[in-house]
Amino acid sequence: MADPVGNGGGNVRKKTTALLLVVVSAFAAGCSNTPPPPVVSSPVAQSSTSPAKNVSQIVVGVDDIAGGYNPHNLADSSTVTAALAQLLLPSVFRKKDDGTPELDRNLMRSAQVVSEQPFTVAYEIRPDASWSDGAPIAVEDFVYLRDAMRDQPGVVQPAGYRLISDIRPGEGGKRVEVVFAKPYPAWQSLFTNLLPQHLLKDAPGGWQQALEGSFPAVAGPFSIKVLDSGRGEIILERNERWWEKPAAVDRIVLRRIDQAGMAAALRSGNDQFAMGRTDATALRQLGELGPGVRLHTVAAPKVADLLLRPVGVLADAQVRAGVAALIDRSKLIDKGVAGGPSATLRADAQVLPPSGVPGYAPTIPAAGAPGKPDPQKAQELLTAAGYRREAGVWRKDGKSLSLVIASPGQQEPYAGMAKELTTQLVAAGIEVRTITPPPRELFSTLLAMPVGGPAQPLAQENATSGVGVDIAVVPQPVGGDPATVLASTFGCRPGQQSGDQAAPVVPPNSAAFCSQALQPTIDAALTGATPLPEALSQLEPELWRQNVVVPLFQLADTLAIGSGVSGVTPGPPLVGPFGSAVNWTRGAK
Repeated sequence: MADPVGNGGGNVRKKTTALLLVVVSAFAAGCSNTPPPPVVSSPVAQSSTSPAKNVSQIVVGVDDIAGGYNPHNLADSSTVTAALAQLLLPSVFRKKDDGTPELDRNLMRSAQVVSEQPFTVAYEIRPDASWSDGAPIAVEDFVYLRDAMRDQPGVVQPAGYRLISDIRPGEGGKRVEVVFAKPYPAWQSLFTNLLPQHLLKDAPGGWQQALEGSFPAVAGPFSIKVLDSGRGEIILERNERWWEKPAAVDRIVLRRIDQAGMAAALRSGNDQFAMGRTDATALRQLGELGPGVRLHTVAAPKVADLLLRPVGVLADAQVRAGVAALIDRSKLIDKGVAGGPSATLRADAQVLPPSGVPGYAPTIPAAGAPGKPDPQKAQELLTAAGYRREAGVWRKDGKSLSLVIASPGQQEPYAGMAKELTTQLVAAGIEVRTITPPPRELFSTLLAMPVGGPAQPLAQENATSGVGVDIAVVPQPVGGDPATVLASTFGCRPGQQSGDQAAPVVPPNSAAFCSQALQPTIDAALTGATPLPEALSQLEPELWRQNVVVPLFQLADTLAIGSGVSGVTPGPPLVGPFGSAVNWTRGAK
């Protein structure tokens, strides 16, 4: 029989040894010069997606979780990018439900115009506002965003930032004075979705790679726990470093789902709501779910456009007008909307979108191109430009009229519309090459190739793709201040209208459009010298005559809200539902 006393003594010795080890370890740690572990910000960990017990979770079905989440880059424009920006990034102003701007006091103490000569705005940032790594939100973040929006190609609505002449720091960086070269009535539209300058300014790849795969730091009510684009899932958790009202729900999951699976996921309760592009079939399936699922159309701040860029062969206004007269705009729209919610949002004006902005009215010419195809007019224009149709193909000096049509990758609805446009032009006797470069290459490289003067070709070759772009089928931003939309879409860069017009210049916009005749009116609208309606009454007819931008329709998502979530609404116009996520809860309302 074993000695019970001996066993007891062994256990005592083991416990004593363990206790000594703990004491020694604690003493060594207290005497060490090793600093504490660094604060980890916005961790992106590949952990289990199963919610822990008693964790409240809301699952949202979305179109895609593709990489690229910079809300200031045209290439990254998507429903998910807009959602993450609202959940993770700080903004000086945010839109109220009626669409008017309101100072976000989660970030700011004040923001006001302090001088008219020169026009100057002073911003006071809350002392406790900081990024998730502990760095303060400060003047450097304002400067970083201004510089990128002024200098980088392919950004969203840069016109207001291009007016800034100086940014002055104060109060340890928590006071920011922004000086403008000219008055800018829409100054409240600036400095939304600030980015962490201290982490991004020297990051590999620079601005173009910023937020390509994740967020290095956040400053919102949620932070990222898992970002898995391969699996199509982003898990957001309550940000414990958020200094304001904590989110009511512990976790939000953004999960990729196709149109066919949207209704099934809501019916089963796997998703509490969904928001994404839908066609006629998906809309019907959602409607069949009954009153337990509420459906809303959420218009996006972007319009699907054709850009007939005035470079290369399309620099000739007659050729450009002739090509425009061959396009069946209605067929392109039908192809793009596919019976979905955008079917009621035909964009029949150059600047204002049909939804989300007051004052919209159709301005498209009642007859002829570009509203309707006009083959006879096209023949007259191309003939006047020196082309002849030989063996079914338009030729000049022995060369075929050949165009390159581009869309951002295989993204829909743009890729499908590009194919439809190709079919139309080929049938009309024009040679077409269709390319689908990645969105970032298209917006930041191909559409930013220098041109020789405001509307002249410099080079049609590019080292990456070997081709320039004549026509682009792309989204163009329309949210925010309409005068800023006008200047960003059609305006020249400051100073571009003066100097050596033969010198190569980077296009001021994706359409490569800059008109000396129209620029004074565009500037007057941007600075408030001319009321926008008056400026548009002068500009819209001429912009249609230019045949450079042919708007098609406003993009829109379907928001389907199930019975298992409360607090979700369509949100302010052109913003969407995610700005109110801090108040979402599980359970029926």
